[in-house]
Amino acid sequence: MACTSCSTSDGGAPKGCKNNGTCGTDSCNKLTVFDWLSNMSPSNGEAIFDCVEVRFKNGRKEFFRNSEKLTLSIGDIVATVASPGHDIGIVTLTGELVKIQMKKKGVNYESNEVPKIYRKASQKDIDIWSVARDREEPMKVRARELAIQHKLEMKISDIEFQGDGSKATFYYTANDRVDFRMLIKDFAKEFSTRVEMKQVGFRQEAARLGGVGSCGRELCCSTWLTDFRSVNTSAARYQQLSLNPQKLAGQCGKLKCCLNYELDTYMDALKDFPDYDTKLITEKGDAVCQKQDIFKGLMWFAYTNNFANWHVLKIDQVKEIIAENKQKNKVSSLEDFAVEVVAEPEKDFNNAMGQESLTRFDQPKRKKKPNRKRKQNAEAAIVATPAKPQQEKNTNHAKPAGNSNPNNGNANNGNGNKPNNQNNPNKQNHKKKHNSNKNNPNKPNSNENKPAAEPRKPITNTKNENKK
Repeated sequence: MACTSCSTSDGGAPKGCKNNGTCGTDSCNKLTVFDWLSNMSPSNGEAIFDCVEVRFKNGRKEFFRNSEKLTLSIGDIVATVASPGHDIGIVTLTGELVKIQMKKKGVNYESNEVPKIYRKASQKDIDIWSVARDREEPMKVRARELAIQHKLEMKISDIEFQGDGSKATFYYTANDRVDFRMLIKDFAKEFSTRVEMKQVGFRQEAARLGGVGSCGRELCCSTWLTDFRSVNTSAARYQQLSLNPQKLAGQCGKLKCCLNYELDTYMDALKDFPDYDTKLITEKGDAVCQKQDIFKGLMWFAYTNNFANWHVLKIDQVKEIIAENKQKNKVSSLEDFAVEVVAEPEKDFNNAMGQESLTRFDQPKRKKKPNRKRKQNAEAAIVATPAKPQQEKNTNHAKPAGNSNPNNGNANNGNGNKPNNQNNPNKQNHKKKHNSNKNNPNKPNSNENKPAAEPRKPITNTKNENKK
């Protein structure tokens, strides 16, 4: 595998790159080239092209000549020429495609200045290389602290050790020129190694470090983009984008490279459009352009004395009015040329799969209203509780013994009592006393059947009962 974190485990199964191709050790698959000629052998007994492409840390690639006629394949770790000493890299491309890549990047493959490959890396070379790689992260933290102590306006973004550990290259970004002569002396004393400083641009820094863009994909500069073209704000204006620097800027702090991707399409579509500053002269007054729809070929115009009302015109109609104005003729009004805007029907989405709405969490939850029915049932249950002895005594004293009027509280037909008990109140009182003595022998005067029309006095009497 390419890096230590992707290497196979003890059982032989691969661990897998947990950093999804942008790991800090070797940046797997960054700026890789698919070798579509790998299964084809050279014809007529021609020799295989003797140059190979070797990748180093963070996608840095260089071309080397295989002068020793080594059998190299993609993924082999090799020791290459460096000054001083040697460097360790990974072969990423072999064969005829290397010649095409060298032509693309302007490298003369026939020149004798192409560096050479020494040998395939031994286990000792790989151990020294991995130990040097492990030193990079703590060194980067300490190097930033030393730069802050010297009060230098620079940012140390990355450190790359040579394969033999004899030299460390510090990559930094800065807006202006930086005098770091004293800083290099402190680095050499602190880290006990040879120091080399390299300034890179902000886009190159983002390409080396990698990351995920606002689109949710890996950065183009760190995956496939090799040349960084200048991006201007005019690219956003031609595409009618809002000039918001927070949305238009990438992780490098500059304008996004993807603003140039669709610019040519917009430029071709704008060739048929009249100038945005075109003024139409009518009898109602002059009209100026307010908006354009590039791909539908529409323009919105409004009178200078009434900017609230916009009129939609096609490009051909605008050109017709311009031709009349060049002949010093005024058209009657824009309404004669305006296009009737038809409201598009709303598209109803039928949820065939039975899924819930995606906006179900957008609105806050409503507070639950108190359930009145439960309160009413609770009050009815409290009213239906047995009457207390003190209340029964008071009611018995207040009523005459021989009262047989059916309209009294004791003669309520809604309580389910038999009509014979209504005519004989003494029998009813005797029955109530008998039932109360059954439940509580210490309270002979408790009344079990309370009338439904009684007020809510049993609540207060319950408290008095508990106190007793």
